[in-house]
Amino acid sequence: MTKKRKHQEDFQKVKLKVGKKKPKLENATDTTFKTKTIQIPEQLKEDGVLPTQNRKLNIKDLLSQMHHYSPGVKHNALLGLKDLLSQYPFVIDAHLSNIISEVAAVFTDRDSGVRGAAVHLLQFLASKIRAEQIAPFFPLVSAHLSSAMTHISEGIQEDSLKVLDVLLEAYPALLTDRSSILLKNFVELISHQQLSKRLKSREKLSWMLSVNPNRRVTSQQWRLNVLTRLKKFLQAVVDGSSEIQDEGLQEQKDSPHSVRNPIYISWKVHASNQQHIQLFENGGLRPKINSSFRLRSLASVMDSAEKGLSSAENLKGFIEIIIPLLIECWIEASPAQSAPILGNLLESESQHLMQQVLSIIHLLWKLTKRHDETYKMELWLRMNYLVDFKHHFMRHFPYSLQETVKHKKKDSCKGNKYCMTSSNSVDHLLLNLTLCDIMVSLASTSTLQVDSGWLDMIRKFVTDTLQDGSKLNSKQVNRLLGVTWRLMQIQQNKVATEPLIKAVYTLYQQRNLLFPVRTLLLKFFSRVYQKEDLRTQRIRSRSKVLSRWLAGLPQQLALLGLRNPELSNQLIDIIHSAASRSNKELLQSLQATAARIYDPLDGTLVLLPAEAQRRLVQLVYFLPCLPASLLACLSRCCIMGRMSSELAATLLGILHMRSSFAGWKCQVQDNSVNDVDYFSFLFSTLIGFSREELTSLQGIRGKPHISQTQLSPVRLYLTDLDQFLHHWAVTEMICHSLSTIPSQSQCFDILQTGICKYLVGLVVIPDSTAGSVLCAINKLLDQACILSENLHKFLASCCYSLLYFLLTLDKEDAEHVQKRDMLWGSCISALALLPRLLRLMLQSLQVSRICREELPVVAQLLRLLMQHGQLRSHMITNEFLVQQIIKDIMTMKSGEVQEQWLTDLHYCFNIYLASHPQGPAPINAVY
Repeated sequence: MTKKRKHQEDFQKVKLKVGKKKPKLENATDTTFKTKTIQIPEQLKEDGVLPTQNRKLNIKDLLSQMHHYSPGVKHNALLGLKDLLSQYPFVIDAHLSNIISEVAAVFTDRDSGVRGAAVHLLQFLASKIRAEQIAPFFPLVSAHLSSAMTHISEGIQEDSLKVLDVLLEAYPALLTDRSSILLKNFVELISHQQLSKRLKSREKLSWMLSVNPNRRVTSQQWRLNVLTRLKKFLQAVVDGSSEIQDEGLQEQKDSPHSVRNPIYISWKVHASNQQHIQLFENGGLRPKINSSFRLRSLASVMDSAEKGLSSAENLKGFIEIIIPLLIECWIEASPAQSAPILGNLLESESQHLMQQVLSIIHLLWKLTKRHDETYKMELWLRMNYLVDFKHHFMRHFPYSLQETVKHKKKDSCKGNKYCMTSSNSVDHLLLNLTLCDIMVSLASTSTLQVDSGWLDMIRKFVTDTLQDGSKLNSKQVNRLLGVTWRLMQIQQNKVATEPLIKAVYTLYQQRNLLFPVRTLLLKFFSRVYQKEDLRTQRIRSRSKVLSRWLAGLPQQLALLGLRNPELSNQLIDIIHSAASRSNKELLQSLQATAARIYDPLDGTLVLLPAEAQRRLVQLVYFLPCLPASLLACLSRCCIMGRMSSELAATLLGILHMRSSFAGWKCQVQDNSVNDVDYFSFLFSTLIGFSREELTSLQGIRGKPHISQTQLSPVRLYLTDLDQFLHHWAVTEMICHSLSTIPSQSQCFDILQTGICKYLVGLVVIPDSTAGSVLCAINKLLDQACILSENLHKFLASCCYSLLYFLLTLDKEDAEHVQKRDMLWGSCISALALLPRLLRLMLQSLQVSRICREELPVVAQLLRLLMQHGQLRSHMITNEFLVQQIIKDIMTMKSGEVQEQWLTDLHYCFNIYLASHPQGPAPINAVY
C-alpha cells in the first residue's frame, strides 16, 4: 500500500479555486506578438520594361498562365496575348521562342475553346512573323501539329486541320519540308492499317478507309475535309518545285525563273570597247551544258525519309497507299451508289469529294514529271492504275450536277450540258477536265489504238465544250487547253489536230473574254504555231485555222489601243515572233494595218508604254514595203515627242538598213524604201514641223513666243524646252544618217533644195528648226558643195536671229538658258565653215535701221566674234566692214557719255584687229 501512495503523490491533480487565474506552466509557450506596417513602393510600380495589357499582365504573366489547369485561365491568357501583341508588336521579336512554344503546346489541349483561341492567335501571329523568323522554331510547331493530327480525340483532330490551314497559307515552304511525316498523318486521318490476308509474308500493310461514328460530321464529310487539306498541301509541294514542267498552259506567276532580262547594247559604246557583251544559251536563263554526266543534287545525299516526295521511291510508296484509298472514296461518291435513275448526275457533296480525289491524283501526276526517268514513271502508272481508272472514272463520264440551273444564269450556259452552275459554286466542268487531264497523261502515240475508245470520248467532250459558246473561267480554260495540247501530241496528223485547233479558235472568237482567258488562248496558239513551224520544214502542211488566227493579230492590236497594255504586249510578242519567221499571211496583214498601228495621233505606237513602243518599232524592219504615207506617219511620230529620242534613233537606224544606202553586198528587196521617200522622211524629221504647222506659226506676233530683231527678216518661234531637246536629239541622228550616204554633194544638193523650197521665205521659224538646219549644213558641207545665194542669205538671217536671241536671253529664264550651248555652237560652226555667211551677216548689221536699245547687243556680238578663235581670221578679212559698223555705232552715240560696252568694243577691236600688221589704224576712243 505504501508504494501505491507514493506513486499517486508524484502525479497529484492541482485543484483550482473559483475566481483564481490558472497558474502558468513551466513549459508554456508565449504566443504574444507585435505587428508593424511594411511599405514596399517599388513592387507597386508597373514594370517599365515589359508592357502590359488592360488587365495589367505582361508577357511573362500571360505565358505562365498557359500552364494553368483551368481551361478558362488558359483561354483568357490566349486572348490577353493577342490583345497585348496587337498593341505592342515589338514584344513578338523579343519573346518569339516562348510565344511559339506555348501556343503550339495547346494544339492538343482537351478544351475546344482553348484550341479555338490558339488557332486565332496563330493566325494573328502568322501575319506578323516572317518565314525566316519562325524557321528555327518550325520543327517544334510541326511536331505539335503532327501530334494533334494523330491524337485519339476527334475534336483535336478536327482543330488540327484549322492549324494546318493557317500554316499552309503563311508558311507553305516550311511545312512542305516535312512532307514525309505529314503525308502519313493525312493517311491515318481517314484510314487505318490492316494486314493483307493474301500475303503469306505478312510484311506489307494495306490501308482501308475507317469509319468513326463518334465524329460530329459524317464519314464522307470528314474525308472531304481531310482530302481538301491534302490537296492544298500537295499544291504547295508542286509550287515549291521549280523543276516541274506542266504540259498545260499555266498562268504567269511572278518568279525569278520566268522573267527574261534582255541585254541592252549600245553599238557605239561596244565598238569603242567600253561595253562587254556576255552571251548565254537559252536566253540567259540557265546555262545549258552538253554532257553525258549528271551532277548529283543535294537532295540525293539526304536520307530517303528526309527527302519526302522528292524521292522517286517515296513518291511511288505514297501513290501505292493513297490511290486505293482515293478510289474507295470515289466509289462511295460515284453515281452508281446513288439512285440508278439519276445516271451520271451528282449531288453537291459527292461532287466535291470526287473533285478533291481527282485534284490529288492530278498533283501526284505532276510530281512524277520532275524526276529524271519520267517515261519509266508514266509506264509504271499506266500499268498499275489505267484499268482501275477506266473502270471507275470513265464509267459515267462526263459527269453533271443534280441541281437545276437558276433562270438568271440560263443564257450564259446555254447549250452546254456539262457547264451547269449551281448555287454553291460547284465547278463540275473542272472535274471532267481534271479527269481528262489525268487520263490523257496515261496515253501515248504507241498506245493510240488500244486507247482509242476512251480517247474519242475525251476528244468529243473537249470539242463540244470549246464550241458550245459558254463562258469559261481561267482555270477551266487552262485545264481545257492542257488536255487539247496533249491530244494533239498523241495524234499529230492534221486530220485529228485541225478540228481541235478550230474548236479553240471558236472560243477565241468570243467577245468580252476575260484577260486571263485571252492570255491563255494566245499562249496556246503561239505554242502550236512554233511547234508547227519547226515541223513544216519537213512536212509542208500549215493549218488554215492557225494562218487565219495569225492574220487577225495585227488588226486586233490596232483595235485594242490602250485598253489593255498587257494584252497588247502579248500580241506584239507573237507578231514579232511570226514576222521574224517570215510568215506570209501575217506580214500581209501587218502591211495592211501598219497605217493604223503607226498613226501619229491615236495609233498603237503612240499610246502604249515605252517597252511596247520599242517592240513596235522593231516590227518596221519586217514590213514588206515602206510607202511614203507610212514614212510620213513615222516621221510625225518622231517629231511629236510621243516616243523617246533613243527610240527615234532606233527607227532611223532601221530605215537606213532598209534603204539602198545601207551598203548591202546583196540586192535589197525591191521597193522596200524608195530613195525619194527616204530623203523626204529625213528632211521632214529634220525640220521638226509639218507644212501646216509652219504656216500657222506665221501669224504669231510678239513676246513671249517670238524673238525678233530689226536687222533680220527671220523671227524665231521659241519652242518648249522638252520639245527642243527631243528635236535636237533626233537632229543629231538625222545628221548621222545623212553623213553615211556615199555621195555627200548630191545629198547636200537635196537638202539645199528642200530648205529653199519649204523654209526660205518664211517669216517665223522655230528656234529648233533653225538650229537643226545649221547643224545639218555643218555636217554635210565639204569643198564640193556649192551654196546658192538664197540659201546664204537665209542662213545668215537665221544665224543673226539665233545669236540675238541668245544675247538678249534673261539669265533667270532657266528654260531657254539650256538651249544656249547647242544653238551657239551650231551658229559659230556655220560661220567658221562659210566665210561668205559671216560676211553677209556683217553686211546686214546696218546700225542706222535699229533703235538705240539694240546697239549694245550688236556691240556685244561683234566683241564675241572677234574674241572667238575659229572666227578671228575671217574677222580680220572683214576688218574694214567691222570698222565701219563700229564707226556707225559711234556716230549714233556721239555727243553722249561713253558707256562701258562701247569702251569694251573699242578695246577688243584695237587688240584683235587694229594690232594686225595689215590692219587699219586704231580707232580713237572718246572718253
